[in-house]
Amino acid sequence: MKLLMLGGTEFVGRAVTEDALTRGWDVTVFHRGRHEPPQGVRSLHGDRTAEDGLKALADGGWDAVVDTWSGAPSAVRDTARLLEGRVERYVYISSRSVYRFPTPLGLGEKADVVDGSSDAGDVDYAEAKRGGELAAQEVFDENSLLVRAGLILGPYENIGRLPWWLTRIARGGRVLAPGPRDAGLQYIDVRDLATWTLDATEQGLDGPYNVVSPPGHTTMGELLDACIQVTGSDADLAWTAPEAILEADIQPWTDLPVWLPPGDAYDTMHQANVTKALSTGLHCRPVQETVADTWDWLQSIGGRAPQRPDRPVVGLDPETEERVLRR
Repeated sequence: MKLLMLGGTEFVGRAVTEDALTRGWDVTVFHRGRHEPPQGVRSLHGDRTAEDGLKALADGGWDAVVDTWSGAPSAVRDTARLLEGRVERYVYISSRSVYRFPTPLGLGEKADVVDGSSDAGDVDYAEAKRGGELAAQEVFDENSLLVRAGLILGPYENIGRLPWWLTRIARGGRVLAPGPRDAGLQYIDVRDLATWTLDATEQGLDGPYNVVSPPGHTTMGELLDACIQVTGSDADLAWTAPEAILEADIQPWTDLPVWLPPGDAYDTMHQANVTKALSTGLHCRPVQETVADTWDWLQSIGGRAPQRPDRPVVGLDPETEERVLRR
């Protein structure tokens, strides 16, 4: 197959590109040129936010395009219109953030979504992803696939969630561990996301799919234990009740990545219905593999993960952690 990857040099885009290359696909990567793409691709440069930024895509045809864009939906609209008639299938990597909060348990892809517009400029993340979905559907209709990913972890992560936990635990000592220890987590390894996406593209699937592991695929305790194991750390996990963490004004998800206390936000993020994706072949590797491979990658680049400039830096500062641990 001939694949056009919009992006392709970092995290999700890179994982999709590498998976496509292992399949023997002919891959063209369209990117700004700030990072080197994997070897074996055809590289085109352009900036979707600039006037005439899509000029490099004026010619050529592909079996499918994969788009990870999370900015202004109008950029997806313009790209889809430009590629109409030259690409058979538009695959948009969306997000489960498009669902209205809180998401009712068990509804899956039938849950209500936020309002959005394909013509929108800079809007918040949920509206941007919904607008991107609409842009793909308006042009490609039943030849559009909407991949509503949940929490994404794994090698090449440029958000900082799992890299922060690995770095903190590698430092050792007493570590503030947010309870409950047995709280189930839902996430998707970026490579499993890439594999399902390309499999679905080959199968000609269309419409929205929640793509994340089944509820309880792992737990907070198993995740942090895996971090201790792969780093060889002497870290002592100090499991702390959610109430004590919130009373200390520590922010879930940002100060303590991945973690959410019991409640609507936890249910929405970690109790998603993924029956549809599982029925079409979604496979999720063990958390120990995700953690080990992320640590190996992190070490290979000097121990410091890249950081997307449009996302906030995550992680708890040492002073706050020490203050809570002294209580």
